Amino acid sequence: MDTLLVTGVTGQVGEVVALALADRYHVVGLARFGDAAVRERLEAGGVECVPVDLVGGDFSGVPTGASGLVNFAVVKTQKWDLDLRANAEGIGLLVDAARPQRLLHCSSTGVYDPAGSTVLDESAPLGDNHRAIMPTYSIAKIAAEEVVRTMCRVLQLPTTVARLNVPYGVGPDGAPRGWPAFHLAMMEAGMPVPVHPDRPNLFNPVDIADLARSVPALLDAATVPATITNWAGEEQVDLEEWCTFLADRCGLTATFETTASTIGGVTVSTERMRSLCGPAEVRWRDGFGRLADAYLAGRQVGEK
Repeated sequence: MDTLLVTGVTGQVGEVVALALADRYHVVGLARFGDAAVRERLEAGGVECVPVDLVGGDFSGVPTGASGLVNFAVVKTQKWDLDLRANAEGIGLLVDAARPQRLLHCSSTGVYDPAGSTVLDESAPLGDNHRAIMPTYSIAKIAAEEVVRTMCRVLQLPTTVARLNVPYGVGPDGAPRGWPAFHLAMMEAGMPVPVHPDRPNLFNPVDIADLARSVPALLDAATVPATITNWAGEEQVDLEEWCTFLADRCGLTATFETTASTIGGVTVSTERMRSLCGPAEVRWRDGFGRLADAYLAGRQVGEK
């Protein structure tokens, strides 16, 4: 059985993907494992857990020569030196230590320069997309891409850089995950959801199940120099539309606050992604319906 190293396995996306991949690979999960419950879920699902420190560069327990490395690790402290070291230097040092046969690096469509409702392909200008709410995020993501692309060429390591749009889904703990789940929590608390004034705020949300399904194909698509692709759902969805949908399903009220101090829409072309791994299969209303069901189930448990 091929071995896959997966970083960031305690995160909202990485955990789900690692558990899904464990059915067909020997998955070695790499993270700090500060949450014992997450580690228990991973090990119960067949994931071997190896603690690593991306900031300190301690990879002593990481096996070398794995079939692939899938990098979902992200550090968002908003401290410049720490975030650049962890996200950019960290992946470079890990690749050098582990020497995998292929690399899939999860980046973000947050690397693109804000462009409103313009559909962005992989050649679109890069910029500080998330500055309004997370000052280090976009710059650290761009820096990480460049480190990965350099390691790809220096080591002749076939690499895919996949720029992720808005992931969402239901975790193995039954809880809703992703930015839309955060919006659900805001609406439950009676808080208005911030909306950028450059309407419509269009995104391409993608179910985590689709991400897990596409990982093997994106590893197979790795090249030298690196393949760059968007990683997103097929449907454009307005943030206000998905919040209203979730609110209606969950018996909540969606209210909105127009402010420039939030992320504007980022909607992307999926043409290249489709050629590499096929289209995302989960329709957004189906996926968000499952998200709402998970929220309602959790609320019922909390009320008992």
